[in-house]
Amino acid sequence: MSYKTLRSEREGAIAIVTLDRPEVLHALDAAMFNELEQVFGELASDPSLRAILLTGSGERAFAAGADIRGLVETDALSGKQVSERGQQVFAQIERCGKPVIACINGVALGGGCELALACTLRLASDKARLGLPEVKLGLVPGYGGTQRLTRLVGRGAALRMMLTASIVDAAEALRIGLVEEVVPAAELMTRGRQLAELIAAVAPLAVAGVLEAVERGDGLPLDKGLHAEAEIFGRLCGTADKHEGLTAFLAKRAADWQGR
Repeated sequence: MSYKTLRSEREGAIAIVTLDRPEVLHALDAAMFNELEQVFGELASDPSLRAILLTGSGERAFAAGADIRGLVETDALSGKQVSERGQQVFAQIERCGKPVIACINGVALGGGCELALACTLRLASDKARLGLPEVKLGLVPGYGGTQRLTRLVGRGAALRMMLTASIVDAAEALRIGLVEEVVPAAELMTRGRQLAELIAAVAPLAVAGVLEAVERGDGLPLDKGLHAEAEIFGRLCGTADKHEGLTAFLAKRAADWQGR
């Protein structure tokens, strides 16, 4: 389909979603939320798709944040609705059932950082800069940032970033666990594709099972998380892919995954 605020392309089993409002550094407005919701809904329903790369066009920005002009006239009620809308779309991305790799090619601030946090993995250019500086606007992160950042990097590091409106470079983001890997800017998408291809090469139902187990277990007591893990493990034991995987391993050949 044709979109106005982003592009969606396919390379075999990998999709590449590129935010494309360069004149405003891919600021997240209502139209972009609508199109993100639409494109990720379509990608989630495609059984032939194994991984998704998410990035911003050009070299300056992954996404600079929310559309500030759209927030100027908000009041308590409409502001809550704006926050809930962003949370809804980012939760859809987080739970789409496909690994989503954020390829952070420049600034990822405010809502842009929150979008990266909703992805499965975060790969950063050495020129990337990330932060949640909403307190400078009299606001808090509203698209899940207070919750996801804390879970990802820990309470202290998250509070330090948010309370001081700090913008960290790629090296610091890697040190605190905000991103999983940093690469030279010229190699960002190549490395993103390499990671996506590694994921695309393994059993798709098992990949979805890992995502489900981690999502369901997040915040649960260990015994309940283990129960969910065993349930998913058992379910996968009844699949054709499990039979194929074990047979291929014993025969010392590559597996032919069918996703069933």
